[in-house]
Amino acid sequence: MLSALDLARRIEAGELTPAAVLDKCAEVIAAREEEIGAFIALDLDAAHRRAQDPAVAAGPLRGLPVGMKDILDTVDFPTGYGTTFHHGHRPVSDAALVSMVRRAGGIIVGKTVTTELAHLRPGKTRNPHNPAHTPGGSSSGSAAAVAAGMLPVSVGSQTGGSVIRPAAYCGVAGFKPSYKLLPTVGMKCFSWHLDTAGLFAAGVADVAFAASAITARDLRVDQSTPAAPKILLMRTHIWDQASDDMRGAVEKTARAAEAAGAKVSDVDMPQILQDAWDAHGTVQDYEAYRALAWEYDNHRDELGPLLRGLLDAAAGIDADTYDAARRITKRARQALSDLMNGADVILTPSAPSAAPYSIASTGPAIFNRLWTLMGTPCVNIPGLRDEAGLPLGVQVVGRFGQDRGALEAAHFVELALARLNA
Repeated sequence: MLSALDLARRIEAGELTPAAVLDKCAEVIAAREEEIGAFIALDLDAAHRRAQDPAVAAGPLRGLPVGMKDILDTVDFPTGYGTTFHHGHRPVSDAALVSMVRRAGGIIVGKTVTTELAHLRPGKTRNPHNPAHTPGGSSSGSAAAVAAGMLPVSVGSQTGGSVIRPAAYCGVAGFKPSYKLLPTVGMKCFSWHLDTAGLFAAGVADVAFAASAITARDLRVDQSTPAAPKILLMRTHIWDQASDDMRGAVEKTARAAEAAGAKVSDVDMPQILQDAWDAHGTVQDYEAYRALAWEYDNHRDELGPLLRGLLDAAAGIDADTYDAARRITKRARQALSDLMNGADVILTPSAPSAAPYSIASTGPAIFNRLWTLMGTPCVNIPGLRDEAGLPLGVQVVGRFGQDRGALEAAHFVELALARLNA
């Protein structure tokens, strides 16, 4: 994989140029894209022209190539949202996040594959570690492109588990920031209270660098030794649905962090958080029926059976049920804040297992949906594998608005695991 942080440092030092980095990416894309299928649209010629502009290397992203999930509007690429009936759609303006990447000196080389309308119907993308396994979704192309070494940075989104889960399956760092830290203006909406834009990169320091560069916030974690965090190990009420390998990975991570100086404490999941876990589907589906009203009313029969069935059922969710789910959400957020008082992060699985042996499914988001509903920052930490050699991801969940703290704790844990595996 390509380290965004290392490449940016070398460009800044004059050892590399953005054009040279782009050439590296183009070589890997030529070698692996046919097998992996990470892109739905690609324009390397335009990217090379952009790389010749001296101004891009002076930006915070230093002219690094970036992939953009195909639910974010772009003026220079079609934006099809993973559907047939939107195919060829040409937005008249960039999404806000796209403009932020460009302003930061990122070179958008193409649109990465998304599942249908960022739901569950898979696209063509395959897992770079084993193409017979799913890359996850809905940000499948973004995660796979980084894992395959095609890009150092890519953009995705999460409504249930669509950043953390594919990051775990593909063995890369994934960062789902606090709700709305990254703007979703110009991003296809599925659920307006849940949709959260996120980032992929090779390691935690890389994704923190990219987030810092794009947002102009103090999010980098590479410039000092990370402090030992206070970690709550939460196995959650669905712990028995995690594989033996995943449960072992979480326990191993906790031991590694503790050996490195972190304070690790077990914590039970309060009932209100279990209630909120259940409420996620109500909030998501009620809003999806309205956010996707045009698609449902005009192209229902062209939608995949899973999304069509979800929207059929969602039509029966009334406002009182939705409002009750929102009230549960509010109470759960306060309970989570109280639970984490005095702690930095929660440690929990990123997914139930390694990537399933299937390209017809994106895998379950059961270990992600609660944290998306809570709006908290989450980071997938790569570096572990199951007995078959497939990546296993563990996630840290931070306090709302404490994104740098979550990234720093994740970096600490990542370094602790590296020392343990050395």
